[in-house]
Amino acid sequence: MLKKLLLFIILIFGISVSAEVIQAGISKIDMLPDTFFGTWRVVAKVEKTSGKTHFKENTTDIWNLSRQGDVINLNNPFTGASASVKLDYVEGNVIRFTKTGKYDSNVVLVDTVDLKLQGDTFTGTNYLSLETFSDIDNSLIRKDTAVYNLTGEKISGASITKK
Repeated sequence: MLKKLLLFIILIFGISVSAEVIQAGISKIDMLPDTFFGTWRVVAKVEKTSGKTHFKENTTDIWNLSRQGDVINLNNPFTGASASVKLDYVEGNVIRFTKTGKYDSNVVLVDTVDLKLQGDTFTGTNYLSLETFSDIDNSLIRKDTAVYNLTGEKISGASITKK
């Protein structure tokens, strides 16, 4: 009986350990090509928009993409903006990430970027959604959107810290 109990405990413990290993797998961030990180010159040209008063037709920015552990940071020295981005998708050199920023107490900007890395360049699409909420009941008052075509070229090498 004691042997059966001990065998049962070993089996249960062994199954739970293997289940954790299977669930852990490879994180999306570890699938990112190293060429993703570094400093990029990014040109954005509006394809369509619902709010011309909120979105520029063309922009040129600098993106510094870096990694600290499992967090990806995007910094723009032109605007002073800095944000952690959520990695939504990685398959080879095709990447999707999202950043969300809150402006004032009632305005939220959701910024989703799809890009395809091609060596020291990328092409892609940036989907922007600017939502304004009521101060009274937090209901959505207005939603403006824009879609930009992106091109990027690498200015400086990888800025990556692996831990």
